[in-house]
Amino acid sequence: MAEMRFQLIDETTRGDHFHLMPEDECAYLREYTSGTGWRGGETNQQISNLKKKRGQGGYQYKGGAIALCAREMFASLSVDWLRIGTLVPIPPSKVRGDPEHDARMLNVCRRIADAAGFAVDVRDLLRQTVSTAPFHEGDRMSVADLAQLYEIDTSVELPEPTEIALVDDVLTAGTHFKAAQAVLHARYPAAKIFGLFWARRVFPNPFENLDDA
Repeated sequence: MAEMRFQLIDETTRGDHFHLMPEDECAYLREYTSGTGWRGGETNQQISNLKKKRGQGGYQYKGGAIALCAREMFASLSVDWLRIGTLVPIPPSKVRGDPEHDARMLNVCRRIADAAGFAVDVRDLLRQTVSTAPFHEGDRMSVADLAQLYEIDTSVELPEPTEIALVDDVLTAGTHFKAAQAVLHARYPAAKIFGLFWARRVFPNPFENLDDA
């Protein structure tokens, strides 16, 4: 695959992520095609592997997907930023201690830090207080409702970060990003907060595969 660079969500793509505002800074590396599952291409396959649950078929590929995600993100990040910024994974849908708690994005952030070779500020700063169904499996909540389920882990809230990158696998509507952003902004009003995503959701072209007739 050609060298990747983070691309910013802008006016041409923001409509696919309807919770995002013009002032939100979010960047992505890949595109995940909605509704096509793992058959939707290499990115869809890797995202599927990344989300595998223990005991599920194909779970042995999860570690490779975590490593690939971290490697691609690190290669596209500014080393100068990593020296002053804070990587914060967006919380998974299951609370810490739940047998289905999936710390995949925390592991991605830690691998990015390992690749840097110097001390990178990685903090599991947000936690979800009630387990819910993953958005791709259950009912979707509003930004406000989801924010009510997030809280700051006070054991790692200091020192106050100045720039925070919220890290997640796929940007869909932007609900998780906006909820996490709101909670962090309330605690750190002076901090710059933006989003880093391995992929953004796109919708399949309805005209592809149509006959020319």
